[in-house]
Amino acid sequence: MQRFADRRAAGRALGERLALSAPADPVVLGLPRGGVVVAAEVAAALHAPLDVLVVRKLGLPWQPELAMGAIAAVGDAVETVQVARVMATAQVDQESFAAVRGRELDELRRRESAYRGDRPPVSLSGRDVVLVDDGLATGATMQAAVAAARRLHPRRITVAVPVGSPRACEFLAPDVDEVVCLQAPRLFRAVGQAYADFGQTTDDEVIRLLAR
Repeated sequence: MQRFADRRAAGRALGERLALSAPADPVVLGLPRGGVVVAAEVAAALHAPLDVLVVRKLGLPWQPELAMGAIAAVGDAVETVQVARVMATAQVDQESFAAVRGRELDELRRRESAYRGDRPPVSLSGRDVVLVDDGLATGATMQAAVAAARRLHPRRITVAVPVGSPRACEFLAPDVDEVVCLQAPRLFRAVGQAYADFGQTTDDEVIRLLAR
């Protein structure tokens, strides 16, 4: 598998691929934090506005990196997704799930305020929306993002990522118009395996990219 130097390089490669069949009047939405770095390069390639769609992974209480669900918000509406197989295998009860969801919803609202400030969201109504992340593992956060974006009546939704697990890409395909994934290795372990530099993206970096 070819590795990307970093998220910016991955975004440039993804933008080149998307430009081959450029959507009409597109809006590019990055999923923070790392997805916004990739999305900025995609937006530049498509000459499209860049905005953010804030999502939060809901990790297992004792293993936060493993997603048992995700949330995404558009205005006051919050979309919640559960990963049934993880919930069942880990035997997570609804009370524990609700507690994690409550904490992550507080963080989601904080990030929305920090990232967007007083700028209103870009209108999605009747437009081709490209949802971008730095990769897909379970696909739960992207599923929540798709559901949230769908509330704003876009004409078309494309999910675009540099790398993803084949299972996640197949799982999302029925919910959107197109899934563009540059690499879906059969032996997928983690999103970071596709990057030489997969360092943490900061809030400040996200804010700077969106302010452009």
